[in-house]
Amino acid sequence: MRITGKTRIMFILADSVGHIVGSDVLNTAFEEMELNVAVSPLSVAAGDLADMFAMIRRIKNVAGFGVTIPHKIVATQLVDELTDAARDIGAVNFVRRNADGSLTGHNIDGEGFLAGLGEHGVAVHGASVLQIGAGGVGRAIAFALAGAGVGRIHLVNRDRAKAEELAAVIGALGTTADIHVHASEDELPQEIFDLVVNATSLGMHEGDLLPLSPSRLAASTIVAEVIMTPVTTPILAEAERIGCRTVPGIAMMQPQPMLVARFLGLVH
Repeated sequence: MRITGKTRIMFILADSVGHIVGSDVLNTAFEEMELNVAVSPLSVAAGDLADMFAMIRRIKNVAGFGVTIPHKIVATQLVDELTDAARDIGAVNFVRRNADGSLTGHNIDGEGFLAGLGEHGVAVHGASVLQIGAGGVGRAIAFALAGAGVGRIHLVNRDRAKAEELAAVIGALGTTADIHVHASEDELPQEIFDLVVNATSLGMHEGDLLPLSPSRLAASTIVAEVIMTPVTTPILAEAERIGCRTVPGIAMMQPQPMLVARFLGLVH
């Protein structure tokens, strides 16, 4: 990659960046698409995020930026405009810098997640789903699953109120998914789920607890991750040991470069 004064710049903002591989996915894809765009992670503390948004408004050669853990929800308050998807979901994962310096927030996490499942041959219509986590990425995935026609979603989140609010918002959009909220795994019914989604950060760091007891998994269960580093998280390793089909976190990122390029106006 040759980076010159004509190169459009993108960032991925996170509070720590050691786990980020999305920049590599985007750079590789943009090069294949013959787009003169370069992407780099930036480590930005939560207290500095507003200042970073203000600075990017003033940098004319920035096309936009990605937003990841833990900034996706607060980013909705820092942009000038939200797309319908970002407004409904209540979280942002990509931001476009417009010609006048204003910022438009969007969310393609859910679309990318569904596309990644599809690339792995996973159909979700009518499925029973267990999702752990209702944070920024979890919100997007829950919306996408409900919109894709899953039969049932059991949503586990330590903050029950947050999960109940998410379920209410999804329900208000008129989806047919039957959503149940639980504060812990102990509240779950004894059933075998078609799809289990880890939408938490558990598994990203050595020594993390498992997001779910392996006893909840059966060989017929498909287990999907959102964590990209490591590629095989502890829960995926347990799932593979049991004989489950697994979908790694990188699968939800791989479809996103074209979606990002279109949102930023780099392709039409």
